[in-house]
Amino acid sequence: MKEFNYLEIKKILPENVNLLAVSKGFLSEDIENIYRLGQNDFGESKVQEALTKSIFIRNTKDLKWHFIGRIQSNKIRKIVKHFDFIHSVDSYQKLLKISTVANEIKKTPKLMIQVKLANDPDKGGLFYQELINKWDQIQQIQGIEIIGLMTINPKGLSSRQNLRLFKECRLIADSLKLKECSMGMSQDWEEAVEAGSTWIRLGSLIFGKRFN
Repeated sequence: MKEFNYLEIKKILPENVNLLAVSKGFLSEDIENIYRLGQNDFGESKVQEALTKSIFIRNTKDLKWHFIGRIQSNKIRKIVKHFDFIHSVDSYQKLLKISTVANEIKKTPKLMIQVKLANDPDKGGLFYQELINKWDQIQQIQGIEIIGLMTINPKGLSSRQNLRLFKECRLIADSLKLKECSMGMSQDWEEAVEAGSTWIRLGSLIFGKRFN
């Protein structure tokens, strides 16, 4: 059933929309099963969990790890070193810290800035005005590649409300000439695709029930 869900979703996704398989809370074998079906991009939110899985996964040289969790400052070095993409940079200060580490280890991570489009105490991110006010300074930061924006909608919204917020994120990204929008999860990915998402983050919808 898991494989069926994955293939069915891949079949209907537009060509410009990438599927990020959110493997946090799932086993290495689950990752390998989906990888064998052609999935290369996997999302994790806990650094140590991802590192442990990578030890057991073999013969997957083209597998790309995406960090999607809240970034702790003391984990930035490990995140930059072991992840190809970082979707959840939620402050200007963390951009600077990521830049410092990236320059030290001579790696250029691909970043998405998390924006906060609704008052939700459970979600991080830059508010629109803060992002705009800092944008010129952000563009001057060395050693990083900002490719887009990421947002997570509050829980319990209607389909119409989700669509409105996702469209707002897409408009902001377009105004900043950013191609990528990481938005949409298992419960709202269809609205995100309609609004112009280029990365949808799906976990339980393609893997099934998490083990933790």
